[in-house]
Amino acid sequence: MPSEQPGPDEKSQQVPQWSVYLVRMASGNLYCGISTDVERRFREHCSSAKGARALRGKGPLSLVFCEVVGNRSDASKAEYQIKQLTKREKEKLVTGKRSLPDFSG
Repeated sequence: MPSEQPGPDEKSQQVPQWSVYLVRMASGNLYCGISTDVERRFREHCSSAKGARALRGKGPLSLVFCEVVGNRSDASKAEYQIKQLTKREKEKLVTGKRSLPDFSG
């Protein structure tokens, strides 16, 4: 009976899904980033030298927003757009009162 799990060749050909995320620092400031594994990246920000320099010593940190946006290009576009927003508009993203536009094709 054939296996339902993808084989090693199929796994390597899967395109990773990129997400854009916001991290809140103890000061209340928001940091925006992109990753294919937001939970891993957040752990790195919290406890590793691999975390963003901008977040070092700014804890405790909390992950307050995350949205899958597609490929890396779309994630970079979303990150840029978020970084252009005012703090008030970023807070609307966090509370769900604002959504990101569709960046695909």
